[in-house]
Formats: sequence, structure tokens, C-alpha cells
Amino acid sequence: MSEITNEDYQNLFGLFNSIYPLSEELKNAIAANSEVINVAKKTKLLSVGERSNIIYFIVNGAARIYYLNQEGKETNTWFLFENELLISVYSFYTGNPSFEYIETIEDCKLIAVKREKLDELYLKFMEFNYSGRKLTEFYHMRNEIQANDLRMYSAKERYEHLIKRSPQLLQRVSLGHIASYLGISQETLSRIRKQK
Repeated sequence: MSEITNEDYQNLFGLFNSIYPLSEELKNAIAANSEVINVAKKTKLLSVGERSNIIYFIVNGAARIYYLNQEGKETNTWFLFENELLISVYSFYTGNPSFEYIETIEDCKLIAVKREKLDELYLKFMEFNYSGRKLTEFYHMRNEIQANDLRMYSAKERYEHLIKRSPQLLQRVSLGHIASYLGISQETLSRIRKQK
């Protein structure tokens, strides 16, 4: 566990403040009910079959969410970076075992909040429910955009949309992981990139 500094929480508070102003009391409660942790690259924060009961906010670093198909091949579904929430949505909200993995792809500093602590904050601070709902809507919408990209666009268009939305991907994520996310082979991705 690392030393908690006010700085670690500034971007998290900024994210919530952009949705609905946080009171000092709520800020203090969030800090008191969470912990700042340092996690090495390639650490699995969640594995298939485990129940997700922690939501993470990325202070520094990057992570991915992926699953294994029937042949045991990895398919990446999310890449997440600074100032984003890291969560296995299905497992966290249903309490059921996860069908996916969460793994860091860089050394990370994370703010971790357990499910029961989050529920306590929602009960005590009704305004926090609004922020939580808005963030849930945002991530749900993002998931829909990704699903639509995979259904409706060519591999080249999917790549262009991804890079436009997350230009940092090429500097921070391996081409193999990006290809898997786009549902194409690494060779196809290399050909697409050469056409640019």
C-alpha cells in the first residue's frame, strides 16, 4: 500500500465534480473508504471464476480486460488508462463469478474501493448516486459504441475509430493486443497500418 496523498485523489474528485459537485464531507468519506495501491505490470486483478468486489480508479498506468475463447485464445475487450474506472461490470453488479480477466499492462497506481464501501457511500450520500448512475451510463454507452464498431465497420474503419478515440493506444499497448481488440490478426493490422 502506498502513502495516500491528496494529489492521488484530485483527478478522481475532478471526474465526480464534472458530473455533480462533491461536498468536502463526501470527499473525505471517499478517501476514508478507499485505499491507494501500487500494482506491478502484468498483475491479474481479477481472474475467471472470481467474484469482482472492487472497483478501481486508475491514477497512473494502464490495464486491459479480456476473456479466453473456447480455443483458449485471448480477446481484449477494454483498454483503460489514467482517470478511468477499471471494473468487471457483469461480476461487480451481479455478484456472479467473472467470465473475464483484468490485468495491468503497465505499472499502476490505483484507488481501490470495495463494493460494500461503495454501497455505504451511496446510502449515506444520495447525491453520489447521481454521479454513479451517470458514470454507469457513460461506460454502457462506450461498450455499445465498441459493439457497433465490431458489427458495422470494416477492420480498417474499426482501427481508425479506435485510434481517433484513444490515440495513446499505439504508444502504450502492443499491436497483438490491439489486433485482438479489433477482432483481426496482427498481420491484418500491420497491413492496415502500412496503408496509412
